[in-house]
Amino acid sequence: MGLEVEHKFLVRSGEWRRDVTRSCRFRQGYLGDSPAASVRVRIEGESANLNIKGMTIGVQRPEFEYPIPLADADALLDQLCRKPLIEKIRHFVPFEGHVWEVDEFLGDNAGLVVAEIELETIGETFVLPPWAGAEVSGLERYYNVSLVTYPYRDWCTAEQAGHG
Repeated sequence: MGLEVEHKFLVRSGEWRRDVTRSCRFRQGYLGDSPAASVRVRIEGESANLNIKGMTIGVQRPEFEYPIPLADADALLDQLCRKPLIEKIRHFVPFEGHVWEVDEFLGDNAGLVVAEIELETIGETFVLPPWAGAEVSGLERYYNVSLVTYPYRDWCTAEQAGHG
């Protein structure tokens, strides 16, 4: 079993773009709806995985990931996953000894840009890049699985109506 230790931040400027080493398009969706775990199907470029993540406790959670055939992933995304699907471009940005993943969301979540850093252990130190803003690690609305049921495009409308 893997253990994911991840911190997520809002991105406050486009300065990170000059340091991108590679980018990859993602298409992903979620099967079922359980508070105990999320089951995700993801196509990353030309490969596909089935991923199961347990409930987040602080900045860590159990994680299992298995490769699956690309055709199976396409079928699962199109036929069985909850909609809207999560579409994004992930950019890999090295900074001070770590590789940051900057996700630019597309589709129903267009306009949302977040940066994540995965660490080896809880408490591992890292330097926050100048383009990274507020930490949103523990805020459920920023979880990809939450963006399916409450996409970013609806946030401003709901907040203006007093529901956010």
